[in-house]
Amino acid sequence: MNPPPPVKEIKLGTASLCAAGAVVSFSLAYAFTGCALLTVVFFCCLFPLARLRTRRLAYYFGWGIGAAVYTPHLLFFWKIFGGGAIALWYILPFWLGLFVMLGRACLFRFGPAAWACLAPFLWTGLEFFRSELYYLRFSWLNAGYAFSDSRASHYLAVYGVYGIGFLFMAFAAAAHQRGRARIIGFVILTVLAFCAALIPAPVTAPQKTVRVAGVQLEFRGSPTVISALNDAATKFPDTDVFVLSEYTFKDPVPDTVKAWCRKHRKFLVLGAEDPVPASTNFYNTAFVVGTNGDIVFRQAKSVPVQFMIDGLPALEQKVWESPWGKIGLAICYDDSYSRVTDELIRQGAQALIVPTMDVVDWGEAQHLLHGRAASMRAAEYAVPVFRVCSSGISQYVDATGRVVSSAPFGGEGAMLAAEMTLPGRGRMPPDRLSARLSVAVVAVLIGWLGVEALWRKMRNWKQPPT
Repeated sequence: MNPPPPVKEIKLGTASLCAAGAVVSFSLAYAFTGCALLTVVFFCCLFPLARLRTRRLAYYFGWGIGAAVYTPHLLFFWKIFGGGAIALWYILPFWLGLFVMLGRACLFRFGPAAWACLAPFLWTGLEFFRSELYYLRFSWLNAGYAFSDSRASHYLAVYGVYGIGFLFMAFAAAAHQRGRARIIGFVILTVLAFCAALIPAPVTAPQKTVRVAGVQLEFRGSPTVISALNDAATKFPDTDVFVLSEYTFKDPVPDTVKAWCRKHRKFLVLGAEDPVPASTNFYNTAFVVGTNGDIVFRQAKSVPVQFMIDGLPALEQKVWESPWGKIGLAICYDDSYSRVTDELIRQGAQALIVPTMDVVDWGEAQHLLHGRAASMRAAEYAVPVFRVCSSGISQYVDATGRVVSSAPFGGEGAMLAAEMTLPGRGRMPPDRLSARLSVAVVAVLIGWLGVEALWRKMRNWKQPPT
């Protein structure tokens, strides 16, 4: 194999400017609606940092950018995890540092052309792994989340949350090439990045409409819940399905609530604990109480929150065969993970209902950040999402990703209602296969570089001193 062409290293001053550009562009993309496309600048600033002089410098620059863009959004970790937040603040930037360091290894080992081809796979593989696959998985603040605003959500419909990062990293790689490759790649990716998203995404014809209403309640007992349901039924008498938050009850659904559903002939979705027989453990579960007062469906939480007493993970996922169509239930954190919500869409879910517990003490920043997930999923799957949060921000999002109605943060007892129109079926985003393929590419790449480094050390060890 011929050695790769020599690489011109980037100067520290230039690298610092690129790092500053990455921080500013990412921060603006998340801070202001309509600025999501600034993530393109973020990728264009990140790509050349692979030319840093040493692996250590590459890692430190990537980690520093990650700390600067992620940590300000995650200050609420301190309120949730206390001193443990410091470790979590370190871990998320680690993935950005690893990306730049592995990018440098690709560039100096295989050359600029190979690095340009590998960059989108390396970015997407690491982003998907840190978001979905390992124990501390955390999907918030990835590139695609910036597009949850309705003015940019079409990108999610066309490319998917991970496809956006793949495409824009490929765009950045093409922008940094030279000669004919740069022109051809730049033109093709410009068309994909900025023109394809103007094509209307296909949405299946609406089938049935279900009237839903929700009430925000946090840590309230049975009498308060019954009173709130009475108020909601008075305000929205035509409602078919009422929805309360996750952990409406820290025990099984009370008989008083079942009796209310039977009396008013209404369906009710609410969160409660489902005890495990002969055990002190439980499943954090969303129950559907039918119009006869019986529990007609239940779905346990698939991804309990790490480091919290949040029950056991669900043994299976199913969709509720409601009178209006198939409805998927995702409990709180579940809507952050594509591997959870994808399964509901595969089973034919035509809408998602998301009972959520976001404690008011965690602050508005946490609620706003978590609230992006509903718009993102609605846009990706082309299905409506009705999300009721204990202390806000509750939302009804239509099948295009547009927030139609919401209840505010800190709004104890606030209500929202909507006519949720169910499409014929949802759609699966196009990026799921490429994301998993990217993980495989990254695994092979790390294995290759690791074996090669070990082989070099063994050869140097066997060579006699001169």
